[in-house]
Amino acid sequence: MSVDINCDMGESFGLYKMGDDEGIMPFITQANVACGFHGSDPNHMRSTVELAKRHDVRVGAHVSLPDLPGFGRREMKIERGEMANIIIYQIGALNGFLRVAGMGLSHIKPHGALYGMAARERHIADAVADAAQAFGVPILGLAGTLHEEVFGERGLEFQAEFFADLDYADDGRLIITREHEAVEPSVAAERAINAVRDGVNVTVGGKRLPVRAETICVHSDTPNAVAIAKAVRDALSTLKAA
Repeated sequence: MSVDINCDMGESFGLYKMGDDEGIMPFITQANVACGFHGSDPNHMRSTVELAKRHDVRVGAHVSLPDLPGFGRREMKIERGEMANIIIYQIGALNGFLRVAGMGLSHIKPHGALYGMAARERHIADAVADAAQAFGVPILGLAGTLHEEVFGERGLEFQAEFFADLDYADDGRLIITREHEAVEPSVAAERAINAVRDGVNVTVGGKRLPVRAETICVHSDTPNAVAIAKAVRDALSTLKAA
């Protein structure tokens, strides 16, 4: 059983620090690096890529709506062509730093509001697919959504993602908040095990819904993110050894 652990990171901006990237990096296999539209800047993009290389962590582009003040967690009305160009622009920036580091682009993951929109709006899902197809890399997203359907229709690779540190609504929808509260590491680890081993996710209303998890996400801006990442890594390591 092989399951990735990914983290949204490189989201600091200028003198403003977001998350403990150095503390989290040893416990993950995929780094989703912000590309400047919701967080990050050239200096932080480069340092995060170099940090990932030192820890042998694969790097993907964490692309967003153009909403730096709102951290990319506010929805916007954008048509397909413009959205695809916005995504391609961000990937191009990250690709420059990956090339300098001698690394390749591993994957693409939409951020915040863009992630939710891709799961239910066809023109946004198609825009994400347009960009992913141009770079020939997989996309991370929620299983069982329109996003996965669109990728399947176009023969593109989709990696089902489960969030260990976020809640899910009773309809299976991910609950995206402007700020993340602390999560008990043991709770996050249990969620990850349930998703990977049993294919089950317990919602905020106590419903047990089927889920598929090929990569587990933890967020760097969750207050106790390092403890969560370690707990999830340890739990999945135990599961793999069983």
